[in-house]
Amino acid sequence: MEDINIKITDRDGVTHEIVAPTDMAMNLMEVVRSYELAPEGTIGVCGGMAMCASCQCYVLSDTDLPEMGDDEEAMLSEAFDVKDNSRLGCQIQMTPEMEGLEVELAPES
Repeated sequence: MEDINIKITDRDGVTHEIVAPTDMAMNLMEVVRSYELAPEGTIGVCGGMAMCASCQCYVLSDTDLPEMGDDEEAMLSEAFDVKDNSRLGCQIQMTPEMEGLEVELAPES
């Protein structure tokens, strides 16, 4: 059981240094919601099923992330404001390997 330190830049450009638990099976989208870094109803609209892209973020660090799954890739191919470093926060699990992760929330579509 170890917590990790990550940085999340919200949609207003404010960077938050967050301590995220790795023992609760949370993903990045759930961490953003639990710290209220985005207005309610604007992130994780589909509940973390990779079906809405409301939790899209830009990965700013060199953190080694898991491969993108087919559902995530398909959703990002239809989303707005997609960049080369775009990922869905609901698909990034909080594990000890995510220590030092830095992301920026994509604009609300």
